[in-house]
Amino acid sequence: MGGEVILLDVWASPFGMRVRIALAEKGVKYEYREEDLDNKSELLLKSNPVHKKIPVLIHGDKCVSESLIIVEYVDEVWKNSPLLPKDPYERAVARFWADFVDKKVYESGTRIWKHKGEARAEAVKDFIESLKVLESGLGDEPFFGGEKLGFMDIALVPFVCWFHAYEVHGGFSVAAECPKIDAWGKRCMEKESVSKALQDPEKILVLLEVIKKKFGVE
Repeated sequence: MGGEVILLDVWASPFGMRVRIALAEKGVKYEYREEDLDNKSELLLKSNPVHKKIPVLIHGDKCVSESLIIVEYVDEVWKNSPLLPKDPYERAVARFWADFVDKKVYESGTRIWKHKGEARAEAVKDFIESLKVLESGLGDEPFFGGEKLGFMDIALVPFVCWFHAYEVHGGFSVAAECPKIDAWGKRCMEKESVSKALQDPEKILVLLEVIKKKFGVE
C-alpha cells in the first residue's frame, strides 16, 4: 500500500516490538533497520526531528513516530485483520488501556530498576497494582481484544519479556502476584507475530545492566 516500508528500531525496545507485532499481524513486508542510539543515523534524525527517538515507521515518503500512533496508522492503512474494534466506544476503551500501560506499567517498571530501598519497594507495589487493574480489565476473555489479539494486547505484551528484569530487581514474581496476566502473556506468546517480536528475557536483563552503568544507576 503506497510504497516501501522501513522500520527504524532497537531490538530490545518494547515500543518497537509493538510495531513489529502489528506489521506481522497485518502481513506487511518491511525493511528492519537497527539503530544505535549512541550514534543516531541521519535517517532517524530526519524522520523524527522532534523527539529523535525510535521507533519510526517510514512508509513511502511518510514518517510516523510514537509506537501507539504507528500501530493505529498500520491498522488504518492495512485494513485486513483489524486491531482496533469497530465500535467508537470500544475503540476509546482500548486506547484508554493502552495509555494506562505507558503511564503506569512502563513508568513503575522503570522505577523498579532505577531505584533502591523504599523507592524501589514503592515502585514494585505500583507495578503489581497496575497489573492487577489490568487483570480486572481482561476479565474472563482470552485477550484484551476479546477472542483475538488486539490493540491493547499489542500495547502491553512487549513488556512481558521485560518482566524477568523487573522481577530480579524487585524481588517478586508476576506469575505469583498476577496469575491472569501471566497466563495471558503465555497465550499471546503462542502467536507467531508475538513470539518472533519479543526478545529473550535473559538478554534483556543483561542489557539492563549495561543501561544502568550508562546512566550511573547502581
